[in-house]
Amino acid sequence: MAAIGVSCRGLVSIYRLEGYDVVALAGVDLDIAPGESVALLGPSGSGKSTLLSVLAGLMRPAAGRAHVGDVDLAKASESELARMRAIDVGVALQGARRNLLPYLTAEQNVRFAQRAARSPDGFKPLAPREVLSMVGLAVRGRMRLKPGSLTPGERQRLALAVALANRPGLLLADEPTSQLDTNARDDVLLALEAVRRSGTTVIVVTHDPDVGGRMGRTVTIRDGRVGGEGHSGEEFAVVGRDGAVHLPPDVLEILPPGTYLRVTAQPDGSALLVPAKTGDTVRLDVGYAPPAATTSAVQSVPSQWNGATRQLGSSAPIVGDGVHTGRTPAWPDGPAQYGEDR
Repeated sequence: MAAIGVSCRGLVSIYRLEGYDVVALAGVDLDIAPGESVALLGPSGSGKSTLLSVLAGLMRPAAGRAHVGDVDLAKASESELARMRAIDVGVALQGARRNLLPYLTAEQNVRFAQRAARSPDGFKPLAPREVLSMVGLAVRGRMRLKPGSLTPGERQRLALAVALANRPGLLLADEPTSQLDTNARDDVLLALEAVRRSGTTVIVVTHDPDVGGRMGRTVTIRDGRVGGEGHSGEEFAVVGRDGAVHLPPDVLEILPPGTYLRVTAQPDGSALLVPAKTGDTVRLDVGYAPPAATTSAVQSVPSQWNGATRQLGSSAPIVGDGVHTGRTPAWPDGPAQYGEDR
């Protein structure tokens, strides 16, 4: 099976939780080339596992586009998604035991997973022993053990072997090294690298930055969006299609939310972000700028603000509602209501 790439554009995912709609992904733009190994990083609840579930066809996109190879995840039927998971995409869920049948041996678990790969086009999976050798479990004595008799690291590698049973072009693994000691973790990472070298795209979700550092590329998910990427040990912020930039946590300590910034393009092609100082005057002109003259008349729209100014750090409200400029409080002796009787 040839390696499979992934492409997402404006991907949105929403699910229900206790009667409320939760926006787990809020416009993900992401491209992963065939044959890459990528770690999805980010805090709990940022959307990493949701993104993995969408790519596995276990959750439908609420909006945007998501493609795994030639499969459009928003338009594919349930049978098409099931076939994709059976042959093209291997999925290892978080927690090794969730991927294994406890009453079968390691070899039998792999063989059972291969039953779903029956195909009229002549597809033939590898022998279970060959699959187990990819993750370092080809020792005869270990192949005949049931999951409960394997070490935690061996169980995790067996879960990867089950996901790889049908030579998928894409492997999706959710926290494959969680709850493992350093030696077992390193064994799993060596197995993942062997899988990538064999021609499979590898995407893992992890909280462990050391795991991310062993992958070819890291993608940090923050608040349901791609907030940064790492290449060759260096982290980069990513500019979204709407111009949004997620600042790293250490920068947010210097520029907390709500900070006014002057963004200036520099002659060398860079951009300079300078925080405004307390006492600086900031104009709050927000309105509609009509386009250049056209053949049809364009009616101007009144500005939302009347051009009033205030000093940064001042708590004084801005008087005016954009229609009646510079009005005084509607009720001078009552509550502080400004503008048109409100």
